[in-house]
Amino acid sequence: MIKQERARRTRERVLTAAAEVFASQGYSRATLSSVADRIGMTKGALYGHFSSKRSLAGALIDESRQAWTSLRTEYDTPGADAGGVLEDVVMGFAGRLQSDVRLRAAVRLAADCPVLARALSDVLVEVHNALMELVRRAQRDSGFPAYSPRLVAHLVMIVMYGLLHAPPGRVDDDRVAGGDSLWRLLFDALSGADGPGVLRAGDDAVSGP
Repeated sequence: MIKQERARRTRERVLTAAAEVFASQGYSRATLSSVADRIGMTKGALYGHFSSKRSLAGALIDESRQAWTSLRTEYDTPGADAGGVLEDVVMGFAGRLQSDVRLRAAVRLAADCPVLARALSDVLVEVHNALMELVRRAQRDSGFPAYSPRLVAHLVMIVMYGLLHAPPGRVDDDRVAGGDSLWRLLFDALSGADGPGVLRAGDDAVSGP
């Protein structure tokens, strides 16, 4: 039991170190040696937990799916206001991206890890589809404007990804570094009057109950 717990803690340290390396260097430049060096471990000991750089990246991608699922479970409860759930899930995920280096690394891998493109694509499609579903529910139940759910989901993901690459700003009372003000602005804008040319695309939007 003690050995199992020690192995679990070591695995967690390795994943965090790998995430830091992937987030700062990207997949192609990262090496197992740099991950091992980061936590004072030999490369041989690291192989006892992960056999390759690809397996490390795959573990982080699996975690990103779990992070998304846990947020849905936390906020999308029976009877919850659909519009509130949409905002809570998006802002919760954005907050996790800012605070969780392992999740940030997984998102970066989506851009520069071609060998895991299929697994990454599956996660991103899952998130995109879930966002579209939440938008449709918010339109049906909470009066969310009839923009195309597909476009809203796409916009949210663009902003979410873009925040990771935005130049650092001053941390002030608006919590700009965490993106809170930006998300508030985005949702306030989306909840305002319908804009020309961006209403329902095909049958994407839901016009009423």
